[in-house]
Amino acid sequence: MTEPTSIRAVLPFFLSALSWNFALGMTYPLVPLYAHHLGMSGVGIGMLLSLPVIAQISFNLIGGAYTDQVGGRRLMLAAFILTTIAGVVFFFAAGFGLLLLAQVLLVMSRAMFWPASWSMGSELPGGRSLQMGRLNAASNVGQIAGMTFAGLFLLWFGFGPSFLLLAAMGAVSFALGFRLREKRRNLESKPRRLFSGYAQLIHLRVIPFAIMCAYIAATPFSLSFSFYPILFLEYGYASDATGTMLALRAIGAAMAGLVIARYLNFSAKLAVPLSCAVATALSVGLIAAVREAWMIGLLMVSIGLASGIMTLFFQMLISEISSVENRGSALALGGLGWGLSHFSTPLIMGYLKDHLGILPAFYILGGVAFIWGLCLIPMHRWAFAKININPDKQATP
Repeated sequence: MTEPTSIRAVLPFFLSALSWNFALGMTYPLVPLYAHHLGMSGVGIGMLLSLPVIAQISFNLIGGAYTDQVGGRRLMLAAFILTTIAGVVFFFAAGFGLLLLAQVLLVMSRAMFWPASWSMGSELPGGRSLQMGRLNAASNVGQIAGMTFAGLFLLWFGFGPSFLLLAAMGAVSFALGFRLREKRRNLESKPRRLFSGYAQLIHLRVIPFAIMCAYIAATPFSLSFSFYPILFLEYGYASDATGTMLALRAIGAAMAGLVIARYLNFSAKLAVPLSCAVATALSVGLIAAVREAWMIGLLMVSIGLASGIMTLFFQMLISEISSVENRGSALALGGLGWGLSHFSTPLIMGYLKDHLGILPAFYILGGVAFIWGLCLIPMHRWAFAKININPDKQATP
């Protein structure tokens, strides 16, 4: 396959991922700011953003299993449709009920998109770390544009047109996704039960370690669509500045995907995840101690870089311990850390904000994240005590 042909083959995949993440990035400032605009309390906002994640965790596992059965393309197309519908529901929402419905649709879209796109990205021609890095970079570039444009669009036109634009970007993603090509499955292999991949993977000790890594990697994302926008609003920044600050986190994550990915080979050593966990925890806590825009921006880039490297690490780890036949299930299991973060972080922050204030909430969450990072040390020793890992082969205990 020539290089131009190769580019034409993978371009729809990266473009659809970029446009869907544009829509996802728009939700980060829009949803919490709209809930805040409607007068919801911190606990109410936390519940709005956390309760639908229960559905996301379930659909994430189902989506991973279906990815192994039917491939990632269909799941990605379904995710694009759900995002479009969610944007329309947001447009009509004026209370908690419709907002919750829109959030459920959105988290179902996320639950389908991530394991499907990660599985397809891991099978692209070329180096796995390079292609996964490009996927993460495209995702973060889309979120950067979405968060920045959402802040500006909100300032110019208000919430209603902003949610319609979100729905339109979901439709654009679907149009691009129709051109997706997928690696053909082995038609001679025997049909498997839907959740049989999980039965093969659940006993591996590396899976809980990967979930812990995914949890800390997802924490900045959880804060981006929940209490970062409210923190910046209380600092006195307008919606356009808030969108720009949120985008700086994604810029750091994109740097991890584009620059770091080509140099980061899979390793069972602890240095990478531990350093990323500590850097993430410190950035979460310190952002409540600064007010200047340039310092906030620096911390957002730092937390994006650290969490981006951690994301790539756990993706590579999962890819190395799984085979092509059960990679979607493996990535869905590892992705449970994302779901657990999206569920717990807004709830914890909402409770702490209402009882202690938003600044102490960030200090406490940073401390909890630091302790979580230190727990990776004994967990790593246990996970890798009796395991052999070889590229493109499933791990064996």
